Amino acid sequence: MDADTLISDLARIARQGARTLAITSGLQRQAALLAIADEIDKHASDILFANQKDMARADADEMHPQMQDRLLLTASRIEGMASGLRQVANLPDPLGVTLRESTLPNGLHLRQISVPFGVIGMVYEARPNVTVDAAAILLMSGNAALLRGSSNAANSNAMLVDIMRQALKRTAISPDVIQLVPSESRETVRALLRARGKVDLVIPRGSASLIRMVVDESTVPTIETGAGVCHVYVDESADFGKALPILLNSKTHRPSVCNAAETLLVHEGIADRFLPVALQQLSQAGVTLHCDAKALTFAEELGVPATLATDENWRTEYGILEMNVGVVSSVDGAIDHITEYGTNHTEAIVTEDKSAADRFIALSDSAAIMVNASTRFTDGEQMGFGAEIGISNQKLHARGPMGLDAMTTTKWVVTGSGQIRS
Repeated sequence: MDADTLISDLARIARQGARTLAITSGLQRQAALLAIADEIDKHASDILFANQKDMARADADEMHPQMQDRLLLTASRIEGMASGLRQVANLPDPLGVTLRESTLPNGLHLRQISVPFGVIGMVYEARPNVTVDAAAILLMSGNAALLRGSSNAANSNAMLVDIMRQALKRTAISPDVIQLVPSESRETVRALLRARGKVDLVIPRGSASLIRMVVDESTVPTIETGAGVCHVYVDESADFGKALPILLNSKTHRPSVCNAAETLLVHEGIADRFLPVALQQLSQAGVTLHCDAKALTFAEELGVPATLATDENWRTEYGILEMNVGVVSSVDGAIDHITEYGTNHTEAIVTEDKSAADRFIALSDSAAIMVNASTRFTDGEQMGFGAEIGISNQKLHARGPMGLDAMTTTKWVVTGSGQIRS
């Protein structure tokens, strides 16, 4: 079977299954997510075994250790999947919410209500937890899911989808609302992107190159989850006791994820005091450093290994323990740099000056701004949304971490008593 026919069939089956979602209550969808969570807990050892197969292949293929971290599942990460499902299940039902309501002079009653998109395709890389996160958000928001993960995580994803479908057999929702798209060939991605009229929305989640390919090639509407070239700006008034932990957490806590910081910017007024400590601590944490001319001078004086940053460095989302360091003259100088090289994902300012913080917030054009906090908090679970479908950098429809509400659209319901238009 060719890829286009395969995707067409999967989308048709998913849409048919989604009819069971359309007539469920929020309590029934909640029960389905709780059943999936229990099934994941029950089969944790099976999930780990499947993941070990993927990890063995990754090791044989000499995948970068930080990329292997994205692929790896542990007992605690599996517990986190189940916990995320339960958190989403306990969120308010996003469907059937009246957003606008009025009665016209002719007696017609108008309501704008929230409804699902329909069939949503997810294209994502490496991280098998996205399989569960996406299913949780899509099911609770009434959408069917076509899940196309990477071949690197094929065994893990297949096991997780099988477990979720088995759990749904004991609920009011058809297992067909979750479909795993084969990952052996890239043609299945291209077919998914061409399935306009069969698939209502495609969401990419992964590297900048994957996201750009999906956005550029898709004829299906997309929500652009963005690459994370995130910055930490340490202002002249910064409390070093806050700045250093924020910097290290932003870069080293989990460098493979999109909300990890890739560039440190330091106000020139404190560079001689802050940079010696920051560069040493970053280097001791195993971070490879690329510095502008001013920062490189400090690194050389300290004997800290560093290279002169290139234009390409400033634009790179590393996903590993690698970071750029620059010195700027002001809040505006930091914003100028971020505007040139950032991806509108997450920016952080460390400052004790409220006016500096307010100016940074006003001038920054990113989806999330952190004031005296790590960039790592741009995350659906951390922000109280439960799991997330992704983090959107775009401005239309949804922006920032996307939870249940972002996976709904609207319809108008007009109720009359026999009115006709003259």
